Amino acid sequence: MTFSVDVTVRGYELDTQGHLNQAVYLQYAEHARWELLRAAGLPQEKLLAGGIGPVQLEVTVKYRRELRGGERVRVTCRFDYGTGKTFTLAQQIITEDGTVAAEITGVAGVLDLAERRLVPDPQGRLAALAGNPDLLTG
Repeated sequence: MTFSVDVTVRGYELDTQGHLNQAVYLQYAEHARWELLRAAGLPQEKLLAGGIGPVQLEVTVKYRRELRGGERVRVTCRFDYGTGKTFTLAQQIITEDGTVAAEITGVAGVLDLAERRLVPDPQGRLAALAGNPDLLTG
């Protein structure tokens, strides 16, 4: 399942050319990831109480189209699990007319906060704590 959240580009997020600052694309992606976790029943407090936290290990952004102040965009997020300690993140920032403005891909894991190591089954560990684990599957 691909989760999404809507965002309006704010004026203070623009660079000197009037485009969305490149770092803000990453902030939008981070916002969508946390909103996905929250919607699945995993707010930050619950993750901390469970002794785990999500970690981003790698990120790549492909900028496809500039964004300007006032534009509404949809930020998608999907967790794709394989085997092992890491999983991939697939995200897009999409304009109202359906144009992909950016593609964000990454590798993530779930950190055991006591051991300071990645947990061996991130999907299972998140699902065990989640109120709505179906949102966590790609």
